[in-house]
Amino acid sequence: MLNGIRIAVLPGDGIGPEVTEQAVRTLDAALTRFGHAFTFAHGAIGGAALDAAGTPLPTATVELCERSDAVLLGAVGGPRWDSAEPAMRPERGLLELRGRLGAFANIRPVRTHPSCLDRGPLRPEVVRGVDLVVVRELTGGIYYGRRGTSEHEAFDECRYTSEEIARVARVACRIASGRLGRLVSLDKANVLETSRLWRRTVERVARDEFPEIGVEHMLIDAAAMHLIADPVRFDVIVTENLFGDIVSDEASVLAGSIGLLGSASIGADRPGIFEPIHGSAPDIAGSGVANPLGAIAAAEMLLDTGLGLGREARAVRAATDATITLGRVTRDLGGEASTSQVGAAVAEAVLNDV
Repeated sequence: MLNGIRIAVLPGDGIGPEVTEQAVRTLDAALTRFGHAFTFAHGAIGGAALDAAGTPLPTATVELCERSDAVLLGAVGGPRWDSAEPAMRPERGLLELRGRLGAFANIRPVRTHPSCLDRGPLRPEVVRGVDLVVVRELTGGIYYGRRGTSEHEAFDECRYTSEEIARVARVACRIASGRLGRLVSLDKANVLETSRLWRRTVERVARDEFPEIGVEHMLIDAAAMHLIADPVRFDVIVTENLFGDIVSDEASVLAGSIGLLGSASIGADRPGIFEPIHGSAPDIAGSGVANPLGAIAAAEMLLDTGLGLGREARAVRAATDATITLGRVTRDLGGEASTSQVGAAVAEAVLNDV
């Protein structure tokens, strides 16, 4: 039994508060069933923080996260803040929080459920059996390099060090060693110097530290094609920030709905950030139709990756699978259940060991 665990809850914007509420509900059910005592404390981030405190990441939120054991986040952003200057956009709050917590690796599992095979754009026989993980480097590369602009020219610099690459490669190799032992590293080594360094470094880390792992290097453009044509071939994917941003969103369609998937952003010995991969979806905010299963999947990862509670995480996954199988799903998955009804169904299944 664990006592005194502190979870920072940052609902954020749009549908963030609605789906996060159901994720907390599920965590409460798991804690009750297994006898743990957690404390949940709420903080503001993104547009909600900008409206309330004039900044997308208030100091109080940073301090809350730093003294917590894990962070559960909803979503940030929306068109009402599109006119804000770049440094004050809601998304800057999330980028800064990742930096403050040293969250350099983003982990996105993608798994298809038998009941959802016909919900996506690909044929069921293509996506059946997909079970992969994308590991994206999160705090380096072109998003964090030098940049500049003038009336007729702009530049964004992509820069990586070997240690930045090595540390995310280790995360991916550890995940692969606990799965099928297959790692595919994506780059553009035929063109980019950063990609050539990426390839050499991943190869070295795998060879010297994880000899049991099989490593395949694949150019990002070819990988984008294979991910759609033959997604079952992939087990664990690792890649840099920009490529990972694109390919992880591409992979999300394999599951049938972006509303199904959660993610973890982790570093070394710091609280991880756990969130659904979808955006704030302001067009459906407040209507009770948002799919909370992505946020619940993030809660599952919080238990497992964040706190090492594998048994509890497996209970949440089993409850989620049972809820989908029974058709207690939102309209994006062909159901008629509301956000809160789906959350209630998962929580009930957790408590009843379904």
